[in-house]
Amino acid sequence: MSRSPAALFRPFTLNGLQLANRIVMAPMTRYFSPGGTPGADVASYYRRRADNMCGLIITEGTTIQAPVANGYPKTPYFWGDALTGWLRVREEVHAAGGKIFPQLWHVGMQRIARKAKNSEVPSVGPSGLDSFGNSLSEPMSSAQIQEVIDAFGQAARQAQQLGFDGVALHGAHGYLIDQFFWEKTNRRTDQYGGSIAKRARFCCEIVKAIRHEVGPDFPIMLRISQWKSGEYTAKLAPTVASLREFLEPLAAAGVDAFDCSQRRFWEPEFGGSPLNLGGWVKVLSGKPAMTVGSVGLSGDFIASLFEKASSAVSGIDGLLDRLERDEFDLVGVGRALLVDPTWVKKIAEQRYDALLPYTPEAMATLS
Repeated sequence: MSRSPAALFRPFTLNGLQLANRIVMAPMTRYFSPGGTPGADVASYYRRRADNMCGLIITEGTTIQAPVANGYPKTPYFWGDALTGWLRVREEVHAAGGKIFPQLWHVGMQRIARKAKNSEVPSVGPSGLDSFGNSLSEPMSSAQIQEVIDAFGQAARQAQQLGFDGVALHGAHGYLIDQFFWEKTNRRTDQYGGSIAKRARFCCEIVKAIRHEVGPDFPIMLRISQWKSGEYTAKLAPTVASLREFLEPLAAAGVDAFDCSQRRFWEPEFGGSPLNLGGWVKVLSGKPAMTVGSVGLSGDFIASLFEKASSAVSGIDGLLDRLERDEFDLVGVGRALLVDPTWVKKIAEQRYDALLPYTPEAMATLS
């Protein structure tokens, strides 16, 4: 690799927020917040990326204040005493000159109840179905839906009060918002189901609630994906027309940018066009788009989670080709940046031979 990475280091403005470059630390779940509160080690983990030129950091998923939002031990909350920990994270990142969004999260039916807070309370989802179509609880009531919408709005307001630069919503990979999006897990026949536009309504109401709380000038990013956890060939929107129908109400509701998660960013989303998911989303929504999916890895990031051998460092020429023609606006980097906090700086300095390969062992520490 010897090509100039200049396209990655162009500034970008997102709803008034000035970003120094196009590289974003993608949200990655870490299990280092006992009791739901991130400590000094978490703050240092994020600061190291800001110290090394990362243009924007999106935190790991952090759950809103709803009874069954959090599904796993040692994943963080975004309410109560945990906010003190998140304030320290924000302060550290800003002290290094970085920008940071918390990713707000509700796991829905993917919750592991026996390991979670309020384990005796049933998990919630639009139709009470897991990703295999099994009925595990009753469909969410109108009151439960409104409770979650309000909790997202409250969390965004708290993020703004803590000095974060925007918020990101986890609407992908089969978690609660995505469970409303996906026909397999949303069998509702009311205003929240029956068509792809109606299945987007729950998220639209969340975005509107957030916008009401934070005003017009606070960036809101939404992560979406076709694939789901354990359902890697799933298609939320199988055609260009259905993707347009899905995106239009979300953009109108106030989403400022879409975080478009693919397993492999280099794969075209639909036949007859080289555009990936981010490319199509940018065209159809008229909003900025971020691509993410195995950037900097030699293969599929899902496989890299479980392989014992190293995942060799991948070249970025194909990524640069797409970015230079403005197929998308931002580039989310996950595992490559997790294992190597200096990844962005090394790319900027074209020290490609110094990049570290990803191995699953990297998940065991906050390097």
